[in-house]
Amino acid sequence: MRNDTRLSRMLHVLIHIARHETATTSDTIAQMLNTNPVVVRRTMALLREQGFVRSEKGHRGGWMLAKPLAEITLLDIHQALGSSTIFAIGLSTDHAECLVEQAVNAALSEAFDAAQALLLERLGSVTLEQLAEDFEQRFAGAEKNADHLSGRHCLKG
Repeated sequence: MRNDTRLSRMLHVLIHIARHETATTSDTIAQMLNTNPVVVRRTMALLREQGFVRSEKGHRGGWMLAKPLAEITLLDIHQALGSSTIFAIGLSTDHAECLVEQAVNAALSEAFDAAQALLLERLGSVTLEQLAEDFEQRFAGAEKNADHLSGRHCLKG
């Protein structure tokens, strides 16, 4: 099963957008993510609907933040993207009448619920500003890695 990387990828994009004074186009974001600009527009539209980004059309148009990074949490973005299932592990329901399956599913459900609650709490406690500050510290302390710092793998700037 393929991992859902939308949260990680959109957090990455938002930090880059915050570092730019001008709008970032869907084409530029698509290049960074190695995807199609239509996919970028569709995903960014989810964030726009929740008021995290805004877009401008035309020459010099593109995506910009609509809120300060300090006002956006990881949980906000997770929820804006549709709150995909956090765990790929699922319960077996082939034999719902089986008492063993019921006992196993009850134990697993309890563990999954507790783990999900803890993860969502943590996502809600971390702002994008904190991520940006972590990046800035890493950037300041990093040796000049020509590939990453030149923007080869990320948006330039």
